[in-house]
This record gives sequence, structure tokens and C-alpha cells, in this order.
Amino acid sequence: MLVDRIEAKWIDTFEAAFRLCEVSAGDEVTILSESQSRAINTHLAELALLRIGARAFHIIMPTPPQSAPVPVRSTGSSVALQQVQPVLAALKASKLVVDLTVEGLMHSDETPAILGAGSRILYISNEHPEALERMAPDAGIIPRVLKGRSMLQGAKAMHVTSAAGTDLAIGLDGARIGGNLGATVAPGSLATWPGGICSCFPARGTVTGVLVLDEGDINITFKRYLEKPIRLVIEKDYVTAVEGKGTDADLMRAYFEAWDDPEAYGTSHVGWGMNHGARWESLMLYDKGDINGIESRAFAGNFLFSTGANPFADRHTLGHFDLPVRGCTITLDGTPVVVDGKLVPELA
Repeated sequence: MLVDRIEAKWIDTFEAAFRLCEVSAGDEVTILSESQSRAINTHLAELALLRIGARAFHIIMPTPPQSAPVPVRSTGSSVALQQVQPVLAALKASKLVVDLTVEGLMHSDETPAILGAGSRILYISNEHPEALERMAPDAGIIPRVLKGRSMLQGAKAMHVTSAAGTDLAIGLDGARIGGNLGATVAPGSLATWPGGICSCFPARGTVTGVLVLDEGDINITFKRYLEKPIRLVIEKDYVTAVEGKGTDADLMRAYFEAWDDPEAYGTSHVGWGMNHGARWESLMLYDKGDINGIESRAFAGNFLFSTGANPFADRHTLGHFDLPVRGCTITLDGTPVVVDGKLVPELA
């Protein structure tokens, strides 16, 4: 059990993250949180920003009432802002928004307006600072992710296969291409800490095939390693069958069905992990309350398939699965970027 205590080393780590985002003395920085945010991280953010000399201030939103039929986890779609206009005005005017909401603003309705005003957002994942310390900001990730993003931008199609039986075709025409650098410098950009993911939101109707989740792959929504395989049949973006026996398949079917929403079965985003500091096995070493699963999304060489919201395909839902899959080969127009779960040398 980790202890929530301010440690000097964690202030150092947060300071390094903000300096990588080029925060300087005098910059006006919002620390955005909600009543259910991890308090130690909001305190560490404040102390680190003040050490730099930034003009930091807090906006704390009440965590809204639950509206979903099941617990909502790891969506990246915080509803904490509630379209409160004075709050949005402050966020738009900030040089940087340090996002410490529970779910994060990555896919939130208000985010395009905040970024469109030129503000930047750094989402600090809802992890215990011990995990954030271990995945401290790394400037070396940035050029590698930029290289991967460039390869995605230049491709027409992604193809994913595996010895377990995955055979998934993803069209990239019209996709929204991105990459999590772990730091945000340019006005209107967003990053998450920890970083290290190349990803895209496919356009509507461009994802078809079979994805096999094998033993040891991860369902981040449940913070659980799979013990038996699950075979997902995907037709024009939508999961049309969840095939498999045992608890893992039963849990996935139950969570999908609980939403009573066809959009929960749609493809959200796809990509691959680039972060050598992120570890596949780390999920075993933390209590569930101490982590949010961002490390499992980012470990190097995984294929990340997600279901749920995709605003670029006009798909909106809070139902969400993040599914990092090991052992895949990922090609872009036939050129490999990951082979059998290992990054190719030019991206490694």
C-alpha cells in the first residue's frame, strides 16, 4: 500500500514534466481538478509550478452525479466541466492547463474550444505519484513518436496480425492522426503524462476484421489480465461478436450490454505503444486504486485497440474499452512498425 505523502522527489518529477512543456516564470497556469481528483497530485503540481515561478491557480469542479448504468473507467472523456462558461473562459486564457480531472479532457466536449483558443493541456493521468515518478518525462520519446506519427500520416492503411489469430484491416483515409508526446509545447496541443503512443481515430466505416485478445493481454477498463482468449469480430468499425468462454469474455459481454448503446461497440482509436519505461507486468504490482492504466496503454510494442467514443466518426458514448494486445505485427501500407510485439529499429 502506497502512502499519500508529499515527497521532494515527486516535486522534482512534476517540475521536470512542466519544464519539458516549457513552463517559465510568470506563465499563468491553471491546475484543473475535481472533488474526486487525487489530492496529492494537485498539491505536487502546485508546488512544482511555484518552484518554477509560474503564476499557478486552482479550478476545482464538483464531480458530477453519475448518469451511467455501470461504473465509468478510463474513458478520457471527463464531464467535470459541465459547460460552465466562466471556467471555460479561464481555461482558454491560460498558457497551460494542468488537467488533473479523474478521467481527463482528451475526448471531452469542451476540449476543442480550449485548444482552439490557443491554450495547451497536459493531462496527468490519475496515477499514484510513485508510478508517475517511474515513468518520468523523457525528451527522448518525442522524436520517436513524431517519426511514428509521420509514418501514420503518410499511410493509407494499417494491417494488424498475430499468431493468436488477429487479422484486422484499418483504413487511414480521413483518420485523425495523433501521437502522445508526453509533453505539450505548441499552442493548441494536448499531451498526457506518461507519454509514448502513436494513435489515430479512424474515419467511419474503415475498421474490419478479427482481433484476438490472448492470455496475458489487458483489459484496462477492468484493470485485469486476460486468463482466456477472446475473439472480437469487427465489421465496419463495430464489434458484432464477442466470442470466448470464461470470466473474461463474460465480463466484456456484460459491460458492453449494460450500456444499451450501439455506439459503445464502435471503434474509438487504434495505435501502438512506444514507451520503453512502461511495463506490461506493472499492473500486477499496484492496488487498483493506485493506478489508471496509462502505463498499460503505452508499453513499447503493444497494439492498442479501443472501443467507444470517436468524435471524428461522430460517435459519442461513455462506454469504453482500452485493450493493449501483445505479440502483434503492425504494418502501414505493408511497411512494418511493430513485428511480433517489438518496435522496428527505426522507432525503437
